[in-house]
Amino acid sequence: MKIEATLLTPETPIIKIKIGDKYYPKSILTEENIKIENSDTEKIISRHLITEGLVLLDTQMHFLTAKTVVFEIDEESVVMNFTYSSNVETKIKHLEGEKYSQENTHNIFYTDNFKASFTIPPLTQVNYLSIILSKEFYYNIINEDWQLHEKFSKNILNKKPSYINSKYLPFTPAIQWVTHEIKNCTRQGVLKRIYIETKIKELLIYQLETLNTKPSSEEKIDEEDYNRLLEAKKILENDYRNTPTLPELSRLISLNEFKLKKGFKACFGTTVKSYIIKLRMEHAKELFQSKKATVSEAAYKCGYKDVSHFSAAFKSYYGFSPQKFKLNTDIIQFWLIGFSLLF
Repeated sequence: MKIEATLLTPETPIIKIKIGDKYYPKSILTEENIKIENSDTEKIISRHLITEGLVLLDTQMHFLTAKTVVFEIDEESVVMNFTYSSNVETKIKHLEGEKYSQENTHNIFYTDNFKASFTIPPLTQVNYLSIILSKEFYYNIINEDWQLHEKFSKNILNKKPSYINSKYLPFTPAIQWVTHEIKNCTRQGVLKRIYIETKIKELLIYQLETLNTKPSSEEKIDEEDYNRLLEAKKILENDYRNTPTLPELSRLISLNEFKLKKGFKACFGTTVKSYIIKLRMEHAKELFQSKKATVSEAAYKCGYKDVSHFSAAFKSYYGFSPQKFKLNTDIIQFWLIGFSLLF
């Protein structure tokens, strides 16, 4: 499988990768880092994790004028795609989809010979994470006969390029967390391969859950209200320590409380209150895993004035207390360090 990306005008190679399409569970991930700068404000930074049947691309771009990138994959592949930027114009050969990207959205698609152009608007920070799998690799991490996957699997068998869902859908907290873990993985050697493949499987589960969950007919949201709900979601994500009340949030997005509550649940599969808790608990987990906070410090950083309320919320969310989680994290990290010394 050959994967190539080229920046046009002037023509500049960005990505040029060639791998086999077989699944070898013992193969080691290699890492490649690309940095192209024309000035302090124009740059391309791309991190690649590569092994047989798998390429993971984490790419950021910023330009002063509109630029076009041509991206090609010459063989059958399944792509788990995560877009962090809006208004990138997308044209994909033999694969019809949304013309412009939306911030913090995801989808999965199959193609037997991928060729696309992406026009990046000026003065826009663009970031995408793409996990490109050969067909054999993909079918080694998922059962091709799985009911949720049946239609998409048939398209793959018939070599029919397709998305698993007609639209890109918003990130869930779980997807945000797992992509964060993948992007920030610092493990090496065999542990890195085990870790990344495990996270890809986890991410695929969350994607399939989201992409196969559709609101019922009475829950359909018009585009204007949907954009307001996305705005509400972004407000919560930007500051989940000091979140507005429901009436305040309703006023901020110019949508009445009833539509806010009902629409938020229909679009994102959770209530506003539960989403805030998820954001706080995921941040607490990150703080404990990176050893950046005590329990009381984590409570404060996650927006809790009372440590006991934070501990109760954490135990309700994860099933054990923050103290026990911190202890288990220390034990696991100690075990991993010892294990890595064996290789």
